Amino acid sequence: MEGIEHRTIRVNGINMHVAEKGQGPVILFLHGFPELWYCWRHQMHALASLGYRAVAPDLRGFGDTDAPAEASSYTCLHVVGDLIALLDAVAADQEKVFVVGHDWGAVIAWHLCLFRPDRVKALVNMSVAFTPRNPQYKPIQALKAVYGGDYYMCRFQEEGDIEDELANLGCARVMKEFLTNRNPGPLLLPKGKGFGNASPDALITLPSWLSEDDIHYYASNFEKKGFTGALNYFRNLDRNWELTAPWTGARILVPVKFIVGDQDLVYNSMGAKDYIHKGGFKKYVPLLEEVVVMEGVAHFINEERPEEINQHIYDFFKKFD
Repeated sequence: MEGIEHRTIRVNGINMHVAEKGQGPVILFLHGFPELWYCWRHQMHALASLGYRAVAPDLRGFGDTDAPAEASSYTCLHVVGDLIALLDAVAADQEKVFVVGHDWGAVIAWHLCLFRPDRVKALVNMSVAFTPRNPQYKPIQALKAVYGGDYYMCRFQEEGDIEDELANLGCARVMKEFLTNRNPGPLLLPKGKGFGNASPDALITLPSWLSEDDIHYYASNFEKKGFTGALNYFRNLDRNWELTAPWTGARILVPVKFIVGDQDLVYNSMGAKDYIHKGGFKKYVPLLEEVVVMEGVAHFINEERPEEINQHIYDFFKKFD
């Protein structure tokens, strides 16, 4: 991508690949699953042109960043630790930075704000709202009870088996299936049936915002090391629940703007809309300034509607410069 610089930074014993563009106040962009720094390409160009320094790492296990072998090396504490070390390296002159997250990147951004609010000036998060830790239920147990064992987060617990299924489909096919999914219902992956389509070879027509070159970039990166590192984030849902016990009842105390598409499968999951719009979200994120629901938009919102997302980010962060 033109004008974007790349380098490798050593953080917490691993080599982290980082993409950067621009000068000025740092905006840290955190990608989700199954994405890479690349999902922020539109935002990086736009915000750099507006006087910011865009910094977008491949999180551990993704892309050109190292992927530790043990699943237990992907807890929220590990990943937030990587980000603190990264900020110490790239933004040593800035006490606080702006943060933008999506999907798993949003989850990690919430944890960053929970653990180290002193490092975050303001946050724009997408798709995944902050939800307080429920001391009564481990996440996987609760998800399986509601959605069954074919629910994608439950299937992702099957070390080796799900990797084999995804490998059989091929990285390009997997990327197309995830990125073009517009079904707001629960994502189910029946064992041995891929994404449940009539035929795994059925043609997938790419939307206008996603090109074959984009698919190739993602697929070629995942072909290098497979999906295990990315899946290990899901395999730490219960472990994160255990580790964050001291933060039970804690609130997010940084200014926040939240953006979600009305067709997003997360927004349409159990109880999410009521929680977001009827006071629960604001209770635990008291500095929540705005919730934006974009009509006709699915999960990969920052790629599907980049110009609108760029404007939302800029409009919010310029208040804190």
